[in-house]
Amino acid sequence: MAILYALVARGTVVLAEFSSTSTNASSIAKQILEKIPGNNDSHVSYSQDRYVFHVKRTDGLTVLCMADEAAGRRIPFAFLEDIHQRFVRTYGRAVFSAQAYAMNDEFSRVLGQQIEYYSNDPNADRITRIKGEMSQVRNIMIENIDKVLDRGERLELLVDKTAHMQGNTFRFRKQARRFRNTVWWRNCKLTFLLILLLLVVIYIVVAFVCHGPTLPSCIK
Repeated sequence: MAILYALVARGTVVLAEFSSTSTNASSIAKQILEKIPGNNDSHVSYSQDRYVFHVKRTDGLTVLCMADEAAGRRIPFAFLEDIHQRFVRTYGRAVFSAQAYAMNDEFSRVLGQQIEYYSNDPNADRITRIKGEMSQVRNIMIENIDKVLDRGERLELLVDKTAHMQGNTFRFRKQARRFRNTVWWRNCKLTFLLILLLLVVIYIVVAFVCHGPTLPSCIK
């Protein structure tokens, strides 16, 4: 399976988790949660052998998964986005006061179902491409997890670069929106000119048929 493990946490408090195989991913994931500084939104990845831990933090809620390196980053981050939306939609503001593993009995089943879907269903990748919302994932830096767990400053550097990349993504989206607006106005102008040209051609034809620009033989 492409995705092997996932959890949802508030800070270092794990609210739900699921593992599709026997692994020590849970203990490594908890160490990662302890090493992530601050509460800023971020998208980061940490490598461990041939596996990668992908982390998405939004509004104080952290969603993490461990995936096979061959899975790339588009699918795992699409999975994290999906899980985040489902979790918030299901529990609302309860996530900010819940005790450890308070949602595990119910939501671990959801994690398992979505891991199965994103790991094995080819439609998952098609939907991700259609949404086009994970383009910034291509630029996410992958840091070796051993360095992260041994040297906290590595993580700080990675977060700084992630924030910078997120800023670049925002500017790219802004430029893309401006480009679309420019193209739209250009198309409007072109359409107007084509309509005007068509009216001129019609007038010339009618004037020719009516023997003059004032249309004397057609207007009585």
